[in-house]
Amino acid sequence: MLRKGLGIAAAALIAGALSAPAASAQDLTIATSLPSLEFPFFVHMQKQLQAEAEALGGITLMESDGQNSAPKQTADIEAAITRGVDGIIISPLDAVALAPALQQAVDAGVPVITIDRSVEGVPGILAHVGADNVLGGEAQANIIMKMFPDGATVFNLQGQPGASPAIDRNAGVHNVLDGAADKYKFVFEQTANFARDQGASVTEAGLAGLDTPPDVIVAANDDMALGAALAVKDAGLNIPILGFDALPEALAAVQSGDLVGTVEQSPGGQSRGAMQQMVSFLRDGTKPDSVTLLTPFMVTKDNIDQAERLGELQ
Repeated sequence: MLRKGLGIAAAALIAGALSAPAASAQDLTIATSLPSLEFPFFVHMQKQLQAEAEALGGITLMESDGQNSAPKQTADIEAAITRGVDGIIISPLDAVALAPALQQAVDAGVPVITIDRSVEGVPGILAHVGADNVLGGEAQANIIMKMFPDGATVFNLQGQPGASPAIDRNAGVHNVLDGAADKYKFVFEQTANFARDQGASVTEAGLAGLDTPPDVIVAANDDMALGAALAVKDAGLNIPILGFDALPEALAAVQSGDLVGTVEQSPGGQSRGAMQQMVSFLRDGTKPDSVTLLTPFMVTKDNIDQAERLGELQ
């Protein structure tokens, strides 16, 4: 069963504070694996997995950092299987490359829940908890149309090739703007691999190659958006920039005007929801919906109070 559009209230419920106590005192060992803890987004997700495990009680986490390497993440999953963990919660770096290792886990009888990023070709995955990244990309495109109703030239920083959020967010942006292609022109599109330094360097190179600056820059995550903001400032330009992830630093940039907005996708809600589903399945046999998608929304100065991580600003 597909659950979409849970909205802010449901995301808050999943995120948090009302976590029910476990129905059983059964001790569990759950492996968690995130693509790279160099990214603040994934550090936050890991902390929320830890917090929910502590709230539920009786859970030992086997935590691993994929270090932005599909072979490393594959080896970590194989190690978890060998150790005999009760379950695996993973955000797979690549939708295809991690499929064999996760199929191995499923074949070994280890339940797997994916968070944030899905995986392709593994029908035995217990569940996926994430954000509807297509809708998130559409939210970025919709604000571009609102800002520039008469049309705009668009500079598009895409995410890491092969990562499901990058694919879906890019699709969402194009879903909306391609429908009015006579008014909205993509003058530059290139991956910056979700990285801030590449966001800066790719933006610098892209701007140098254009005869005139674009009307707007849209980025598939906040790190690239913040890198783009540095490049734009260095070039002495004033170009509105849109991010995705609602990192605390990006929220501060929204407040200062360096970013116009960023998409909130409730990463803490994803992490806590996935942990709740895994523990409920292991202790009670309650099978979760195959897909749970939280609804992203655009955060601007007007609604920044709704951002999940606003409290982390200094």
